[in-house]
Amino acid sequence: MQLGRVMGSVVSTKKSENIQGLKLLLVQQLSHINKPLNNYVVAVDVVQAGTGDVVLYSEGSSCRQTQPTDKRPVDGVVMAVVDTWEVGGKEIYNKTTADT
Repeated sequence: MQLGRVMGSVVSTKKSENIQGLKLLLVQQLSHINKPLNNYVVAVDVVQAGTGDVVLYSEGSSCRQTQPTDKRPVDGVVMAVVDTWEVGGKEIYNKTTADT
């Protein structure tokens, strides 16, 4: 799993039947100290995340282990919206006080 921030959505009117009805998000990876990295992924949203949310996402074959993505050709999935995280006893991110 990786930490990331939802930067926006991806809209496609023509797509495979296997991914019809799935919401696609553009997610930028974050470092452990909440700094944006240059890695982006398009991920299926299974938790109703929105632009600006910090999320946990996964890539690879494990992405097909959620009910909405089972047996679908997806390689990225947002599976949680992050409320807080800490490193070494120091709070790095708190959703209620974050500037997005």
